[in-house]
Amino acid sequence: MLTPILVAILLLGAGGSAVAQEVQADADLVAAARTAEAQLHQSFANLQFEDFGPAPVKGPLFQASAGGRILYYAPQSDHLLFATVYDRSGVNLTALAQDAAARKKLSQLDPAQALTIGPPGAPTVIEFTDPDCPYCRALDRFWAAKATEGKPVRRQIYFVSGIHPQAASKAEHILCSADKQAAFHATYAGETTKPLLTCKEGDARVTANAETVKAMGISGTPTLILDGRVISGFDQAEIEAWLNQKRPTKTSPPS
Repeated sequence: MLTPILVAILLLGAGGSAVAQEVQADADLVAAARTAEAQLHQSFANLQFEDFGPAPVKGPLFQASAGGRILYYAPQSDHLLFATVYDRSGVNLTALAQDAAARKKLSQLDPAQALTIGPPGAPTVIEFTDPDCPYCRALDRFWAAKATEGKPVRRQIYFVSGIHPQAASKAEHILCSADKQAAFHATYAGETTKPLLTCKEGDARVTANAETVKAMGISGTPTLILDGRVISGFDQAEIEAWLNQKRPTKTSPPS
């Protein structure tokens, strides 16, 4: 039978062992951090870091796609990361993964269900839009301005009808109009006539668009797909860069 003194000694010994393990774990963490920081400065020599230390994320990371976006999950610490991952060469691996996922889903798109606006032969933009989305309306004005600059695009448009309450009825109005392009621009300029037009074909196309939006995982508007690359929101700088790539600025010949 253990005496109280012996039990106390054993407990103290066990506690001491636990403390020693914690101290060793802390020392290992500090050493690992120093090694990691040195590697960080070596791999990304052009970047300046003001602070460095342990992150709350533990264990391996796994990549997932949701709503047209790439995200990362750490099951050990139960963290979800909406982040951008770069390799040591500065390549945006998250963007590459997002583009690959978009290309995979492009086969689900039926151009016959889309409203197509713009001249044939112009660069094609796949556009997910909402008639009551302010940024979608700004994007429509942007495309009009680019057309006047000689940079028109051919827009393959799918309506997102689950965000604003009148989006579906306004989309149906556009699709039921005799001049769909004129009705589109008028609606996006806030000049929708009342009452809104309805028709069986328009309703069917709005429903089909909603199914396409769900299958593509689109959750925000506007969302553009430019040559397989997903642009979330009205990112004018990225769109301008794409336009310039499709239609390089002509340089004057030397005199």
